[in-house]
Amino acid sequence: MGAPVALCFLLREGPLGREVLLGRKKRGFGLGKVVGLGGHIEPGETPAEAAVRELAEEAGVVLDAALLTPAGSVDFRFPARPAWDMECTMFTSTVWTGEIGETEEIAPAWYPVDRLPVEHMWQDADHWLPVVLSGTVGDFYVEMAEDNETVARFVVLGQ
Repeated sequence: MGAPVALCFLLREGPLGREVLLGRKKRGFGLGKVVGLGGHIEPGETPAEAAVRELAEEAGVVLDAALLTPAGSVDFRFPARPAWDMECTMFTSTVWTGEIGETEEIAPAWYPVDRLPVEHMWQDADHWLPVVLSGTVGDFYVEMAEDNETVARFVVLGQ
């Protein structure tokens, strides 16, 4: 079983259509990649509570756990690095307060939902993130190859 993590994708209507908040990792796992905001679920936290805490830590925004929209899950497997395995619970939200700002861990930025920066993301994101951002709740399985970068297997478990 992988480490429990939670992600929350903030969505807004921008001048050219729907946008999602993603962030370039400045340290730690995924350094240099554009990723969804979130992180590990601490003991005693629900996935929604973890998402709220992580977005406060990573981008300075305040969310209400009760207003998060469940978006599904991704089971990430790294056979060459099992310590990286993750069980990810996902949410979206269009409601938050506070000014989005850069932190020591993440440089957040808005991206058009229909033009995600996939060339700067983990390769698997292109498989499941457009589905999640379309409003479809989905459960996915991602198995990475030996290089820990490319997708060896992708399965839609349910939508």
